[in-house]
Amino acid sequence: MTPETFALALSDRLARYRAEVASPDEYLSLLAWQIGAGHRLDLRETMPGHVTTSAIIVSPDHRQVLLIDHITIGRWLQPGGHYEPAPAFALSAEREAVEETGVTGLALHPWHREGDLPFVIDSHDVPGKAARQEPPHVHHDLQYLFTADPGTPLVAQLDEVHATRWAPIAALTDFAPKAAHRLAQLT
Repeated sequence: MTPETFALALSDRLARYRAEVASPDEYLSLLAWQIGAGHRLDLRETMPGHVTTSAIIVSPDHRQVLLIDHITIGRWLQPGGHYEPAPAFALSAEREAVEETGVTGLALHPWHREGDLPFVIDSHDVPGKAARQEPPHVHHDLQYLFTADPGTPLVAQLDEVHATRWAPIAALTDFAPKAAHRLAQLT
């Protein structure tokens, strides 16, 4: 996506997400304001926030979730990272997941109906990084749901993650409660 098509696509995904998916207690006003103000949300330098994409990867039976032990944040999370140009936001999330975990056979979950509508949009505070002269800011994380076979080998990208592992699906509630709740409604 070009910066112009990125902005249009993000605006469209946010509008559709609010109309079709979001619950009344989801607050996305900062993201909407930044889009309306013309902020370059595809750039990690944009403050007070910018777009990230992540992959909630579950086993086909929805009993397990693939996690990474994130070096910078120091906790187990879903794979993901800053948006990197791709024809669709889901493809940016998929690329991050494959890079960080080495997972193979990743498939966009049928919930998406082969579309690019996020499963969850989670705007959350993140600490800054002094080494990059980066202040605390907000990640507008577009989360996509994928499936993969937990029996396939994993290879952690050790410059970004300490380890990867499959965990019981209940682990999602610790760091992605909206995704956990939405996933529970599917089963």
